[in-house]
Parts: sequence; C-alpha cells; structure tokens
Amino acid sequence: MGSLYNRAEIYDLFDNEKRYEAYKKHWEAIFAGKDIKSMLDVSIGSGSVTLPVIDLGVKLSGSDLSEEMLKNCGAKASKKGADVTLKCSDFRGLDCWGDEKFDLVASTGNSLAYVSNADVEKTLEEMDKHVKPGGYLYFDSRNWEKILKDHQRFYTYDPMFVGETRVNLVQLWDYNDDGSMVFNLLYTFERDNHAVQKEIFEEHYNPFPKALAVDKLKALGYENIEIKCFPAQFEMPSFEKVEWYSVIAKKS
Repeated sequence: MGSLYNRAEIYDLFDNEKRYEAYKKHWEAIFAGKDIKSMLDVSIGSGSVTLPVIDLGVKLSGSDLSEEMLKNCGAKASKKGADVTLKCSDFRGLDCWGDEKFDLVASTGNSLAYVSNADVEKTLEEMDKHVKPGGYLYFDSRNWEKILKDHQRFYTYDPMFVGETRVNLVQLWDYNDDGSMVFNLLYTFERDNHAVQKEIFEEHYNPFPKALAVDKLKALGYENIEIKCFPAQFEMPSFEKVEWYSVIAKKS
C-alpha cells in the first residue's frame, strides 16, 4: 500500500469552497496583530491549507517532497493568477532556499510527525534559518498526546459527492510497540448503489509531545509562543481535549 501523498487527485477530493474559506479564516486568526507579508511553507503539499494566504496579501513560497503534490499546487496557484515559487525538498534540509528569509516559515498539514522526534527538532532548526529577525515560525499538528491516551482505532468522515459518485473515507489507526503509528486509509467510491472503486493507503507517523517542539523553539530563541486550536478561528479548549493544534512563535 502506498502513501496518499503520491495520489494528489485523491488527496484533493475533499477540497471545496467551504474548506478554502475555513483555512482563510484560520490564517486571519494566526496573522492577527502580526506584520506578515512573506511566507514559506516547507510542507506545502498541494497547497490546500496555505494557498488562501494569497487572498490576505501574503507572498507565498513552498517546498515539499512530493513532485506530484507540487504540480497540483502550482496548477491551483496558476488558476488563481498567483505567482508561487515552489521547490522539491525534504524539510530536514532546506538548502534549496539559499539565504532567503521570510516573515513566516511554516510546516502545515501535521507533517512534522512523518519524521523521528530527533528530526522534528532538526526540522525546526532548518526552518529557523529562513525566518527573518522578528519573524515567526509556525506548525500545526494532531494532538498526539490525546491520541495515545484515548487509543482510538477508527476515525470516520462524512461522505461527500463528486458528481454522481459518493466518496467514503474511514481511517484505521494501528499503534506499534515502538511508539510509532500507522494510519490505514480506506476510500470507497459508490455509484448507483454499487462500489466502483476502492483505494487503500498507509501513512506512518512518529507521535511527538507538544513540549518537545515548544522547548526546541525556546532553545532557538523564540518567544510569545501561542498555542491555538486548528483551525485557529475556533476557541481553544483545554489542551487535553483538542484534536489538532497550531503553534506560532516570534523570533527574538
């Protein structure tokens, strides 16, 4: 079974105007009170999460490991008439950006957990190299502490329709003895009460505690560290209850 991120056309099935507007409101909440005119997303994927910042007057750049995702992102940006610089790169080594610095450097889409806990810290170091003095570093993540505590196995989504086809998604989460996790994603496609397609993917994650990343930001000299809900326009419950969170911190 392959990764969903090698099938951008399926990954983007859940994109719609409502979701786009929700992400735009998220960034409005994140940017509030901050002077952010340029942004680099080091895990931009197909751009679903980050492209809405263009509507907020932010110059966007992005990198990602998946060339297919970057192709989709570029097509979406072109459709908006936006000039987005995109590069293929592992976020553990961002030399492709040279000496370029940005008001905000972000890792979106729960991407940090794809690498080991040690590499989460390395990635934050790499991101920091491209943050302007007084700029910001951002990431969002599933609440792995809650996931490991609750030990939930099934995660379901409401069905959606693409034309006459109903698309269903169910995730089955496996908890490994070494502390890692595998998300098994099952997509089924129905038309005229018949299953016409099935796709199964595996995503491998390395859960990390929030404190690991926050402590690293402090060690790198970041301050004013804000922990917000994801999306950030919603009120943040107690951390123990939130499923997905975002962090933004200012470089001193």
